[in-house]
Amino acid sequence: MKYTLLFTLLMTASLQAFAAPALTPAQEARVQELVQETLLKHPEILAAAADKLDQQNAQANQQQLKKVIAQYNDFLFHDPNSPRIGATKPRLTLVVFTDYNCPYCKKFDPYLEKIVAKYPDVAVVFKFLPYRSESSVTSARDALTVWRAHPEQFIKFNDVLMAKKGYHDDASIAQAKKKAGVVVDTPDDESLVTVKKSLAVAQELGIQGTPATLIGDEMLSGWVPYEDFDAMVSEALKKQ
Repeated sequence: MKYTLLFTLLMTASLQAFAAPALTPAQEARVQELVQETLLKHPEILAAAADKLDQQNAQANQQQLKKVIAQYNDFLFHDPNSPRIGATKPRLTLVVFTDYNCPYCKKFDPYLEKIVAKYPDVAVVFKFLPYRSESSVTSARDALTVWRAHPEQFIKFNDVLMAKKGYHDDASIAQAKKKAGVVVDTPDDESLVTVKKSLAVAQELGIQGTPATLIGDEMLSGWVPYEDFDAMVSEALKKQ
């Protein structure tokens, strides 16, 4: 698809180059034949153009990401209503967008405690994107409420919620509260405000699923093996 688009653009550009004075239909057809013959003989031209297009798109996406990070810096990195673990004065703060019903989030979540244990100057901030079901919203709001009332209890509650296979329901969330030793009768109003803000900022960042993790000025979309995640964090720390 990309090569077809590039071929069309190159053909159009070639015709425009010969557009003054206007070409006859026969001349236009001959120009198209010459361009096509050239590209067939030298396919590296098309490959180079595709690489250049990819590079330009990546640069544009990176600039947009940096712009959004700067715009929402306080909410992303310093929001007191968002749970966090790790360093109190970090050199690097990771922001993970997650969902308690997301199977890949459940695989990724153990990495977070492991990474802050390995790197004492790294912090992790949790942002909840309850994309999947009503219980995603309920569990996220409960976790945020626990954080605001008893922050020392958050990580235990988070771990129990993430350990559940499959989707949560009211019974499994109640069981998680009991197992973690937390009491949340009704999620507070601020938890809903925080969830809505996280959803809005995630949209601005171009996040389309969970997990998504902001590592420095790079966005990691989806799950990766721990070794890859560790390498990305290590590399980001070198840039700080």
